[in-house]
Amino acid sequence: MGVWAIGDIHGCLRALERLIERISPGEYDKLIFLGDYIDRGPDAKGVVDFLLQLSRRTQCVFLRGNHEQMLLDVIDNNDDIFLWNLNGAQATIRSYGNLIQLETNEEHMNFYRNTKYYHIEGKYLFVHGGVRPNVPIEKQDRRDLIWIREEFILKRHNLDFIVIFGHTPFEDVYFGEDKIGVDTGCVYGGKLTAIEVNEKVVIKEDCRDVR
Repeated sequence: MGVWAIGDIHGCLRALERLIERISPGEYDKLIFLGDYIDRGPDAKGVVDFLLQLSRRTQCVFLRGNHEQMLLDVIDNNDDIFLWNLNGAQATIRSYGNLIQLETNEEHMNFYRNTKYYHIEGKYLFVHGGVRPNVPIEKQDRRDLIWIREEFILKRHNLDFIVIFGHTPFEDVYFGEDKIGVDTGCVYGGKLTAIEVNEKVVIKEDCRDVR
């Protein structure tokens, strides 16, 4: 059984399709998606459609990114759309047609609402943003789990896990002493990356979706 972590997709459906084709997961493999399926890239709706289909034939874990949280804050909590707009909301809304079509897409809204803040698999902790150092996972602030950057990346976290995270783009996979960063800036002209966490096999796909 392979355990794969996949970095931030941001609406880049073609890159995702090619990446999964190269992984070629079977029913006993597990794919752990680190969040940020939407925003900035052209086909958020297509990405979620693809992930829902994929989850019917192989084991998938879908973590929540800060972008899914912004969507939910606007639709479920009536937050102002300003922050989400600054972070690429219009690309997502266009992919659905308009905001009402997004809000009324029950299957997709259930997908967003059911994303997890973290996942533990053996010695690995998977999370979108990271963790606040020296705070047990069950006491972490949810906002930190999806938004934290430097306070996590630049310090040892002193939790009993190797943390696999996305959110902060690197030119290549970031291997730290107690953490591995898998966001390689797909939507910014970089690559969409997957890593098999036990064997440290890395697969990357160029993002040709955004030009």
